[in-house]
Amino acid sequence: MADKILMKGNEALAEAAIMAGCRHYFGYPITPQTEVAAYMAKRMPKIGGVFLQAESEIAAINMVIGAAAAGKRAMTSSSSPGISLKSEGISYMAGCDLPALIVNVQRGGPGLGGIQPSQSDYFQATCGGGHGDFHLLVLAPSSVQEMADLVAKGFDLAEKYRMPCMLLADGTMGQMMEPVSLTETKPEAHDKSWALTGTKGERRPNIINSLALQPQELEKWNEDRFARYAVVQENEQMAECYMMDDAEYCVVAFGIAARVSQNAVDAARAKGIKVGMIRPITLWPFPEKVLKAAADKCKAFLSVELNMGQMIKDVKLAIDCKKPVGLCCRTGGMIPSPEEVLAAIEKMQKEGN
Repeated sequence: MADKILMKGNEALAEAAIMAGCRHYFGYPITPQTEVAAYMAKRMPKIGGVFLQAESEIAAINMVIGAAAAGKRAMTSSSSPGISLKSEGISYMAGCDLPALIVNVQRGGPGLGGIQPSQSDYFQATCGGGHGDFHLLVLAPSSVQEMADLVAKGFDLAEKYRMPCMLLADGTMGQMMEPVSLTETKPEAHDKSWALTGTKGERRPNIINSLALQPQELEKWNEDRFARYAVVQENEQMAECYMMDDAEYCVVAFGIAARVSQNAVDAARAKGIKVGMIRPITLWPFPEKVLKAAADKCKAFLSVELNMGQMIKDVKLAIDCKKPVGLCCRTGGMIPSPEEVLAAIEKMQKEGN
């Protein structure tokens, strides 16, 4: 195993992207993810890569489209308002079936909101990310190590299924420092015969386009794309289970909320409450299989979020509303304390008995 070094989450994911073969980064500074762009600005010129600070978020995502269309591993990063500006381009990428990695280090909203951590972009990420019928792969790290590890996973999944992937972190994940082990990863081999690499007189020209003027053609494109999404939903659900073997109650949380919730679960266990936690790692596809299995034995669920309640809807859908689902949340950049989550767990147990 490689030696561990102390790194900030934003910098760890940037270095991990380089180690995963990314040589094209286009972005624009915005708190709390500016360190990603700053790190890429230093590193990319030294390794023969391309760093370009675009004139806007809109320009940055369209530059990613160009690099991705050429079959290159391309990446951009931003925070909540910036991702909104990129949403048109993200939709174009989905319509063109282009793989790329989009990093969102979330801040509070709506509007300009604040620069403190949030998870309020859950709907935006998991319900498309722009106009039209499409999905993004959405990965949610809960540590600096996972910020790094999920970068390579995101690139590989994006290329495997020819769709954009979003790494959905939050301001805490981006700014906190933890020991991390970084190792160079060899990209998985995926067919890129679709890429715009020049015919060299040896093949017919490739065309990458998201415009279909005939409704029958566009319908067929969308149906084919959703058939591919069904494969993703079947094969790529990822979650971590904590103390779920004998759990009578289940906490569901991702990102920094999961870190807080794990402490609360430990405290509840010390009080004799049989509670566990399911931490979704893929937010799309949502890990409904493991939640459905938990619904057969758990009395109730608790969704812990840094928003007014967004993932809770997916939790209810995943368990077919078989059991009650409560909500423990803070918003506007506030993070619930372990004591707050513990109080919500105790309330869940009281109401469930």
